Amino acid sequence: MAVTFAQAAAVEAAPVRRGALEIAQGLPLWDRLPWEPIEGNAYAYDKDRVLPGTAFRTVNEAYIESTGVVNQDIERLTILGGDADVDRFIERTMQSSRGVLLADQVRMKVESAQATYADAFFNGDVNVNPKGFDGLRKRLIGDQVIDATAAANEEGFLDDLDILMGAVGGADVVFGPSAVISRLKSLGRKVGGADYVNSEITGRREFTWNGVAFVDPGQHWSGRDILTVDDDGGDLYAVKFARAWNQIGVMGITNGGLQAYSLGELEEKPAIRARVEFYSGLVVQGGKAAARLRGVHPTANES
Repeated sequence: MAVTFAQAAAVEAAPVRRGALEIAQGLPLWDRLPWEPIEGNAYAYDKDRVLPGTAFRTVNEAYIESTGVVNQDIERLTILGGDADVDRFIERTMQSSRGVLLADQVRMKVESAQATYADAFFNGDVNVNPKGFDGLRKRLIGDQVIDATAAANEEGFLDDLDILMGAVGGADVVFGPSAVISRLKSLGRKVGGADYVNSEITGRREFTWNGVAFVDPGQHWSGRDILTVDDDGGDLYAVKFARAWNQIGVMGITNGGLQAYSLGELEEKPAIRARVEFYSGLVVQGGKAAARLRGVHPTANES
């Protein structure tokens, strides 16, 4: 059964790891993405199915044979993480204790790891970085990619959103650039359908359109936006989350979960090292797990 970081933190006994999980549960995407534990370094799963045909028949009439099709995929785990050192001089001369200094380094590493994973979640391409995984931009094809017909401040954009939502089997969230979401907020105040709610998942106040949260996934650790807007517009991703295998939706996979620990003092230099490591991947199950609305301009005069 896939669980979120918040659910994992509630039962984690190790204090350093529990602290890392508590940090992760407050970060965009990781605050709601379910994680399915696996054994080994890869997992084979059914990504979509085609049902066999059935029909009514008369007495003594034969059925026309047809067999369901199951398309299987293999998802491999990637190794994500980093090390951070606290020099003994800093430990000696600063007012903070070693535990506080290491905890601060773990927090920053977890935030960086989240940004790296979130960037790959949308933009990952193993042809560019074979150490990572393919993201939604590369995985979504055919009817799951929709071209926008109106800018985000025009009423016609609501028709585009209806098509986007219809391409997903009950979206849990829509991710998009803040420039587009802010225009939808303005449009929502004029025509209705927009609201702000206190999310039971994140504990924060979120903007929703017809009950679905719209969220900016934030920035990569390098400072660039994960979902951008350029001359060709920006993209919105409607995502449904899966809570188990063979359930339509998107979820992460992991072996061992998010790991954070101290390696102690190093031999090669007078410093204490903390390490964050996460064996993780991405699973997209079913043809209606997610969809992409591409080429959305914030305002009509930018199209």
